Amino acid sequence: MKKTFPLTHPKKKPERLVDAIRSEVNKYLKRERKKTLPDGTDYWDFDCKVGVDAESAPDVHVSALSKAIGDTLGAGGDTCYLEILSKPCKRMKKPASAG
Repeated sequence: MKKTFPLTHPKKKPERLVDAIRSEVNKYLKRERKKTLPDGTDYWDFDCKVGVDAESAPDVHVSALSKAIGDTLGAGGDTCYLEILSKPCKRMKKPASAG
């Protein structure tokens, strides 16, 4: 999903628009995680970018996605660029500790 959300609306407060963006992102993540995995993989991982525009959007971990969306409002931009790309991954086992 690559999308630019407006943070201005004549009748809605920007905080409510940010809540709507977070809701849409959570729905998207839930929908993507329900998809069937390819053979040999364990879970869906996501490459995420959030920022005011596509050029200045830094990489963000999925767990920090909601906070990063809220930070774009504090940055003073009129838009919020969001990019979420899913990829199948395989879990790596932790090595046994010696002791």
